[in-house]
Amino acid sequence: MGSQWGRDRTYLRAVREGYRSRAAYKLREIQERYHLIRDTDNVLDLGAAPGSWLQVARGLTEGKIVGIDLSPIAPLEGVTTLSADLTSRELRQEVRSLMGTVNVVISDAAPKLSGHRSYDQARAIGLGEEVLAFACEVLKPGGNLLMKSFQGEDFSSLLEDVRQYFLSVKTYRSQASRKGSSEIYIIARNFVGCRNEAEGSI
Repeated sequence: MGSQWGRDRTYLRAVREGYRSRAAYKLREIQERYHLIRDTDNVLDLGAAPGSWLQVARGLTEGKIVGIDLSPIAPLEGVTTLSADLTSRELRQEVRSLMGTVNVVISDAAPKLSGHRSYDQARAIGLGEEVLAFACEVLKPGGNLLMKSFQGEDFSSLLEDVRQYFLSVKTYRSQASRKGSSEIYIIARNFVGCRNEAEGSI
């Protein structure tokens, strides 16, 4: 946990407070500001390993918590975890069967970086589109989405895609992010489905 980026103050705080990574403070910070997760919400975490967002979510709601990642996630009390590819169509049906109502989808997922900025940016946007597609298939009307992305030339396109499905969409840079990081969070509230499709059907 944290070894890739050095043992800075935030990393050491995470160790001291029992979190699996420094990312826990990003979700805590966003929750304090935007109140995305309510105390009875069912929460789905996509790209959940190693599980720090699951730890935070478990402390915020009495609802069902499910985490999905290609990598195995060490067990957490009161949390269901699945090792699976979030691009799988069958997985979305499994989630619906497992959770019933999904009130909130959260994702701190990011592709493994190659060091080639344009390539990494394209892969990050592609992953964001997959998270959005998954959320739009499982979220209940009025549900919320929180996902990580990275600023770059294609980011505005992803943001516009998100705006098709939610009444309120904002971006947020976490104070817990590493200095110099281009990561940014998309906060989307009140899921309404694709407005373009809805308008076309009238």
